[in-house]
Amino acid sequence: MKKSIYVIIFLSALTGLFVNCSDTNSAQGVTENEIKVGMHTDISGPVSSFGKYSVDGVQMRFDEINQSGGINGRLLTLIAEDHQYQVPRAVQAANKLINKDNIFLMLGSLGTAMNNAVFEMQSEKNIPNLFPLSSARSMVSPLNRLKFGALSTYYDQARAAVKYSVNDQGKDKICVLYQDNDFGQETYEATIDQLTAMDIELTEKATNKPTDTDLTSQINKLRSANCEAIIMGTIVKDTILAYTKARQIGWEDVIIIGQVASYHPVIASQPNGVTDGFLTFAQFPSPDKETCEKHVCDWIERYEAIYGSTPNIGSAYGYMYADIAAKAIEIAGNDLNTDSFIDALESIKDYQLIFGDGILSFGPEKHLGSNDAYLFEVQNGKFVQISDQDISASEQELLIQ
Repeated sequence: MKKSIYVIIFLSALTGLFVNCSDTNSAQGVTENEIKVGMHTDISGPVSSFGKYSVDGVQMRFDEINQSGGINGRLLTLIAEDHQYQVPRAVQAANKLINKDNIFLMLGSLGTAMNNAVFEMQSEKNIPNLFPLSSARSMVSPLNRLKFGALSTYYDQARAAVKYSVNDQGKDKICVLYQDNDFGQETYEATIDQLTAMDIELTEKATNKPTDTDLTSQINKLRSANCEAIIMGTIVKDTILAYTKARQIGWEDVIIIGQVASYHPVIASQPNGVTDGFLTFAQFPSPDKETCEKHVCDWIERYEAIYGSTPNIGSAYGYMYADIAAKAIEIAGNDLNTDSFIDALESIKDYQLIFGDGILSFGPEKHLGSNDAYLFEVQNGKFVQISDQDISASEQELLIQ
């Protein structure tokens, strides 16, 4: 009798072991009729003009898919948490999304420092981090099976900004103004690396905090150093503060050039043309009623009908990233788990950008969809593309030609 009991206990334990092993190959956040997607972003803080609108873009695409029956019988549920562009709040938000809401993947989360701070938590639960609203190298490098980015990095954009300033504009007194955080540090490092490759010394640097409301001291410091070009590691509010202060004090001959985090219609549309002349890199044009192709104009009309506001570049990011994620989920099929999803995403080739002319392609050794970017200038209250600056070189290749 005892032998029979021992056998039953042993078989029960063994069965439990097999169940636990099989669970490691399944995915949290996926049921027969639902897939949960998480997003920690800035909905009410200093970068909400990106964050809130990107949430709307993701939700719009998910709603379209759900209204058509979902994907393989599963509806897409977005759970967005507001971190107000603060790392502690991002950690708290991610903990809720991962351990309480049990999301399947993280999509379009905003902020370099925020994504960096929570990735280890995601990795422990095998949760992919897709297309964060950060173009930092750390989003895709070093190569990690769970990390995917869509578009070119701040690092390469800043390098291209240095090259443009020196080679195209004939400037050699190069300075840098950047946020004192992970995001800004990448712009600083890129500027130093590119200048070193060109045998030029950095003339001066200045830093700011995202919450600063006055950058007078930083601009005065850079002007005193006789900077001829300023490479900007800033976002929206601090870009406006810096650029307008420079022009207010009569500093007209300095080139001020940013990267995609400072490509936003709020910057371009400041009253009285005070930001006209500001330069920045971006990966595709922001949706614009006056210049859009028909399919984009139709999308703008649908967006406005839903949200009662005009979409911006954040809306476009959210919508497009949701679309790519949905395509990978569809390719993965009914047996959806992290491995099948990643394999599916790595199989996507030549994805046509919805809002631009470029394409995205992924692979097992390629988790950054594209490294293209274009130079834009604020003219008469709008960003206008002025060149097709090619920054498609790898991180190891410095742009010195």
